[in-house]
Amino acid sequence: MKLVFEWNAQKARSNVQKHGISFEEAKTVFGDPLLLTYPDELHSENEERYISIGRSGCGQTLLVVHTEQETERKHVVRIISSRKATNLERETYENAEE
Repeated sequence: MKLVFEWNAQKARSNVQKHGISFEEAKTVFGDPLLLTYPDELHSENEERYISIGRSGCGQTLLVVHTEQETERKHVVRIISSRKATNLERETYENAEE
């Protein structure tokens, strides 16, 4: 199944200004074999959202908020926001590697 990424262009620009992380870099965490993903229960009133923590292609540990949708031919990940993981989030990710 083909993995496809999408996002709102305006939101992507504001994310770079606010967090210094592009969605182009954020999407690379989905190639991390040790990626942690869990439901974002606090922000899933209108749609099912997920939080993923993983290493980007640039070697940064990032937290990515996203939705997922599957069709017959593709798996669509819509990135909502991304930022550098906090120390606690990074520790959670690193401890899960063991």
